[in-house]
Amino acid sequence: MESKQAVEQDKTDKSSNAYRNYVLFILTLVYAFNFIDRQIIGILSPFIKADLGLDDAQLGWLKGLYFALLYTVLGIPIAWLADRYSRVNIVVISLTLWSGFTALSGLATNFTQLALARVGVGIGEAGGSPPSHSIISDLFPKEKRAGALAVYSLGIPFGIMLAFFASAYFLKGGSTDWRMAMLAVGLPGIALAIILKLTVKEPVRSGNMQSEAAKTKSWNSIKTLLSIKSWWGMCFAISFGSFGNYAISTWMIDFYVRAHVGLDVTSLLITIGIINGTAYAGGVWLGGVLVDKLGRKNRGAYGFVPGIALLIGAPAYFISLQVESLNMSIGLLAILLMTSGFYLGPSFALAQTLAPVKVRAMSTALFFFVLNIIALGGGPTFVGLLSQGLTAEHGEVEALRLSLSWLAVPYALSILAFFWTAKQIPADWDAAESRNA
Repeated sequence: MESKQAVEQDKTDKSSNAYRNYVLFILTLVYAFNFIDRQIIGILSPFIKADLGLDDAQLGWLKGLYFALLYTVLGIPIAWLADRYSRVNIVVISLTLWSGFTALSGLATNFTQLALARVGVGIGEAGGSPPSHSIISDLFPKEKRAGALAVYSLGIPFGIMLAFFASAYFLKGGSTDWRMAMLAVGLPGIALAIILKLTVKEPVRSGNMQSEAAKTKSWNSIKTLLSIKSWWGMCFAISFGSFGNYAISTWMIDFYVRAHVGLDVTSLLITIGIINGTAYAGGVWLGGVLVDKLGRKNRGAYGFVPGIALLIGAPAYFISLQVESLNMSIGLLAILLMTSGFYLGPSFALAQTLAPVKVRAMSTALFFFVLNIIALGGGPTFVGLLSQGLTAEHGEVEALRLSLSWLAVPYALSILAFFWTAKQIPADWDAAESRNA
């Protein structure tokens, strides 16, 4: 009898594992579409600039603050809903919205229309990550969250890779038809939203819902969350690092096109796409695996591992801007992409693990609020405005090179923040376990 029960339990466990891995796969694919639609404007930037007659400052607003403002602000009320209502439905609606507005971007004929479409993409994407993080945290135990959220974070490099490939396809042969690329990457997201709705069920919320943390009013839980030192430390660490990454992802194609006249843009896009799908994705995966393993003995690994990785990648990036060889520059950029991927899984896992059980989605939303105001809103906009201001004196190529070089400062701040946070994590982790027990 016992052996039969054991067999049945084993079948149930395998079925459960297969389903949660399927959900993780689907949510990762949704996140990839998030970054396809977010990244596409940075890739197509030189052609949009030429077609609509835009300057670097206008491009900076489009790539940064116009997208990030409502994306950041709306994340908080959406997370409030996600902590109370169906997270799956929220992600489905959000995916439909941002995909639709991406497609509409391809119909824009001037700066204002494109700006409004970008605001719409931001509104949709606000409902993507906080509910998804919460769903994943309910499906995977805390000891495996860094790995699971690292897999989810693979949506970033794979999404960026697919955006580069789609752009290369529609721009092959010297074409400058950026509009078809916008339509082509936007419409499939609506089909994915239907698949998500039909195949994924709302999971039971994990954690002891009878604990004091679960019974506490939401506002008190949020105050507890915001009092955690390592939550803030990790939040600023990833924000400063992402300030650089978002700026690079939206401006490096412009830089290469300007600095290397006559280059094959299609080949460049494919090469950068492959690097994102290999080096960057490898860094995201490896960061999660290392921290899951090392973090069992030393919780500080959640901060030390990303900090050490960036200490290698940031100097490589700075040198990449100074070398004359395009291939060498891309190779050095690949080092940054790989090492900067290390912080995604650990950072997002810590945001979930430290949070009171009642406000997990809110923890991610507040995390993204700080992250995106600083990084997504600031990075691309900063480089665009600075480049525009330096162009008269230095010319377009050197102005953009100098602007991108200033990103060494936020990378240095990120490294320092990761190392400081590593020292705070063990005590905060223990306190979170006691609070949510």
